Amino acid sequence: MVERGHWWPVALPGDVGTAPLPLTLLEEPLVLWRDATGAVQAFADRCPHRGARLSLGRVADGQLQCPYHGWRFDGQGQCRQIPALPGFAPPASHAAQRYAVMEAHGLLWVCLGQPQAAPPALPVLPARRLVHGPFDVATSAPRVVENFLDTAHFAFVHAGWLGEPQQAQVPHHALTHTDDGRPVVPDYPAWQPRATAGAQQGAWVRYHYEVLSPYAALLHKQPEGDAPSDAYILWACPRTPESCRVWFVQHTTDTATADDELRRFQATIFAQDQPVLESQTPKRLPLQGGEVMCAADRLSAAYRRYLRTAGITFGVC
Repeated sequence: MVERGHWWPVALPGDVGTAPLPLTLLEEPLVLWRDATGAVQAFADRCPHRGARLSLGRVADGQLQCPYHGWRFDGQGQCRQIPALPGFAPPASHAAQRYAVMEAHGLLWVCLGQPQAAPPALPVLPARRLVHGPFDVATSAPRVVENFLDTAHFAFVHAGWLGEPQQAQVPHHALTHTDDGRPVVPDYPAWQPRATAGAQQGAWVRYHYEVLSPYAALLHKQPEGDAPSDAYILWACPRTPESCRVWFVQHTTDTATADDELRRFQATIFAQDQPVLESQTPKRLPLQGGEVMCAADRLSAAYRRYLRTAGITFGVC
């Protein structure tokens, strides 16, 4: 499965404190914890001894201790202590399964296999950054990404905010691709009653979309005039084929609107999206037909073609 060679966002660095943190990635139970140096480690959430969940244990003297028999593992996964055998030196075969973990773009990332590439690179973005989420969504990660790229739903799902039914038309717009095949919409005009948290009236907004990786996308929003601009990055963590965890990372030139107001705005927008997303069937994104398309769906169609080309099989059908 090619997805095992990708890096996936799994948590914020601040989520990993003194206690083990359980999570799921690509249907695999994991546990994150900090070793004696303070570094974050990612293990399979299973003790090699009797299969108990290591996340039910604790961190003792910089080692992860199993809750069942007290076996202790260091940051490299090596078993360092078996309380039932005080004088025994555990061999390498007693090690816990360890996975690669790194920090990038304000998130912790895990790779379950041989890493094929680093997390997606980002362009220069405004310095003010807010992380919105996580949001746990009962649908596949590709469904959430495709919704993020979709403009035709603004007039109905976000009526009075990002669109209005009287302005439902999707205007003609260019669709291009990066050298490695990722879809890009360089410029898309949208009329929005309230484009941003600080907006006081409706305005035309120029959108720029770029798919960053199979389950990630970037959106630039520039309202008309000298209004502040925003960049939103959607990072999706595929937990199971039909559920995911997502974060929206906002980079903004808005220096006047308080953090709480920016967070309320994004939470409101996604609260409008989520029930519709979770109502879609099948929950896995169809790549081989099964749903009809129209000319307004050019970016969605390009995204699905990109997933097929990338060999993605998780969360799709």
